[in-house]
Amino acid sequence: MIFTSDAVVLGLLMITLAIIFYTASLEHPFWKKLYTIVPPLLLCYFIPGLYNSFGIISGEKSKLYPVVSQYLLPACLVYFTLGMDFKAVLRLGPKALIVFFAGTLGVMLGGPIAVAIVKSVAPEVVGGQGPEAVWRGLSTIAGSWIGGGANQTALKEIFQPSDRLFSQVIAVDVIVAEIWMAVLIYGAGQASKIDTFFKADASSIEELKHKLENEQKVSQRLLTLKDLVLIGAVGFGATGFAHFFADFMAPWIKEHYPSLEKLSLTSSFFWVVSTVTLIGILLSFTRLRQLEFAGASKIGSLFLYILVATIGMKMDIFAVAENPGLFAVGIVWMATHVIITLGVAKLVNAPFFFTAVGSQANVGGAASAPVVAAAFHPSLASVGVLLSILGYAVGTYGGYLTGLMMQWIVE
Repeated sequence: MIFTSDAVVLGLLMITLAIIFYTASLEHPFWKKLYTIVPPLLLCYFIPGLYNSFGIISGEKSKLYPVVSQYLLPACLVYFTLGMDFKAVLRLGPKALIVFFAGTLGVMLGGPIAVAIVKSVAPEVVGGQGPEAVWRGLSTIAGSWIGGGANQTALKEIFQPSDRLFSQVIAVDVIVAEIWMAVLIYGAGQASKIDTFFKADASSIEELKHKLENEQKVSQRLLTLKDLVLIGAVGFGATGFAHFFADFMAPWIKEHYPSLEKLSLTSSFFWVVSTVTLIGILLSFTRLRQLEFAGASKIGSLFLYILVATIGMKMDIFAVAENPGLFAVGIVWMATHVIITLGVAKLVNAPFFFTAVGSQANVGGAASAPVVAAAFHPSLASVGVLLSILGYAVGTYGGYLTGLMMQWIVE
């Protein structure tokens, strides 16, 4: 091991993230082609994983991940849900929300269906005991595919899969999701043909596009020191309260209702993430929601990518190839999500824009839903942000229920 100081390791991880984001922004053909094949998010996980696998750092001995997961992750969830504008969500119309929640349902049902199918053919693929129980790792994919990386990490802390298993499911999560994203971006170029097939009226998309352009221009403002202090107070204040509440609730349930341990209700972190998510949603109805226009979600994104890097440095890259059957689970799971989402979209004659963005807001979250939305028109990127925030709000809860269903099927 070359670097043992956590201060040095944190510096290395931040420099790595900076290089990834800088090169991803370049217009040079080499970098554009590279990031078309290998998504930046995957590198944010796997480059730190390479550092760990080749002994440059030790993810096992480092104390960075516990600090980041206990403090930055809850604050991150507050920042992502704080920006929720329920009036704007409702203004998208019933079809957008119906398709979005159809996508959520597709993920929640797809996991158990995929586990059941693969179990009937190759039970060893979805077996395992304790921290190696595959359903524990798969539950983190459910959090990722309903919400995003923050929900995924929250479920990792709740269900406690081993680092080795988590390395394997991360690969399934990112690779399968990126393939589907590529399909959606291609579909954006064929949107008019698809809308004709779905008998959908896409005229409302144009009206929405102009409204969102105007709102963004009026609401956006420069970040001030006062804003930064308020953002810090909201995120870490909520995190502190959530830890205070969890430190009481988890031991109380363990003492009085020990049978609920199977539902992970004795997990302190379950109560932390549930509480901060609820606080973020409640604060979105107050004037503090204006902090979103000062950049609250951008700070949340920074925390999220630091989290991604610290998760990556705990990975053993060589473990990814140990259970290739997990990709079969991921493919069946995604296929179920796609069938349900497209089926409901056809049923309600929703424009393909709502189908694509609703699906990606679930599967890709805030990192990629705006990319898919912008493939239709740059000004529509904010619709992707809006729906992905809704995904963050329900991701931990939906992923938690999905994990319990997969546990029930396996056991």
